[in-house]
Amino acid sequence: MPASKTERLVNLVICLLASRTYVTKERLRSTLEPYRNCPTDEAFERMFERDKEELRELGIPLEVGTVSALFEDEVGYRIAPGEYALPDLHLEPDEAAALGVAARFWQQATMAQAASSALLKLKAAGIDVGGGAAPLGIEPRVRAEAPAFEPLLEAVYERQVVRFPYRRPGAEVRLREVEPWTIDSWRGRWYLAGFDLDRDDARVFRLDRITGPVMLTGRAPSHKVPDRLDVRAQVDAYARSSTDLGPAILKVRAGTCFYLRRSAVSVTEGEDGWDTVIVTARGDTAGWLAEYGADVVVIDPPALRDAVVAGLRAVATGGAGNGGSGSGSGSSVARLSAGARSGPPRAGNAAQQESGRLGVAS
Repeated sequence: MPASKTERLVNLVICLLASRTYVTKERLRSTLEPYRNCPTDEAFERMFERDKEELRELGIPLEVGTVSALFEDEVGYRIAPGEYALPDLHLEPDEAAALGVAARFWQQATMAQAASSALLKLKAAGIDVGGGAAPLGIEPRVRAEAPAFEPLLEAVYERQVVRFPYRRPGAEVRLREVEPWTIDSWRGRWYLAGFDLDRDDARVFRLDRITGPVMLTGRAPSHKVPDRLDVRAQVDAYARSSTDLGPAILKVRAGTCFYLRRSAVSVTEGEDGWDTVIVTARGDTAGWLAEYGADVVVIDPPALRDAVVAGLRAVATGGAGNGGSGSGSGSSVARLSAGARSGPPRAGNAAQQESGRLGVAS
């Protein structure tokens, strides 16, 4: 919500709360500066009607009544303090601790301010939200480094159609116009689910494949958000339906890549500091294998190795491997050089594997 609109609504709530009687529209227009600055009566009426609906959608009890007992047509507005005030808040210790953990969950600026404000209010009410260390030393974190994350989150909240350039693997960048529904994370990547107006169908977009700025058009969506929306299941179904590449033979540095080892078909320890790991490869495997950097080298099949190397070359040359987003390209190139110097035997050009952005396409 724009700051000017927020300030106007806050001032309107304060004015209606402070009044003991119903306040007419004319009085509100003369009292509040944004209304007073409206150039025409029609502009004021539209702004005031939108603000009333906004307050009701926020759950603020806006009452309508007559200002004078003698003139029933003189309508005014007020907010009863008793209806507006929140009841006393009582939380069990585990509930308060869960809120504290949730508030520390987000790292990016989009959520940090709101979370800090909520914690401050709870502390002011005398509720201990568990400011100490998290249980067992575990501290949850969510990272959203893609530049598209914040504008898309705003678009989801504001229910606005967005437009952005998007690149699918092996395809050119195309401008997409989407009605955003929700943003979700799956296997360390963020996805936007929405209705693609160009394709006239529901689609899922990987945020790190958005290659330019996200523009909020200001237009309201025309399609309803589905009642049941499971982005992770949709992305997972796509990944499982991708071309099956069969078993993949990998060289994995000893003592690393524990998640990869847990999902492997077999693991054979080596004597040279590199273990042989066999996994079942699918169409999205190149992307998540490459994220292990110089700790993983694809030996076979060649198609999988070539896909990883192609993605790494795109990152190294500043291409679209990761959508050109943020500092990820620079750090990937730095680790790429280190991996090339310390690759295992028989690695060939696959020793240059590093953090790429291949995998699930929408």
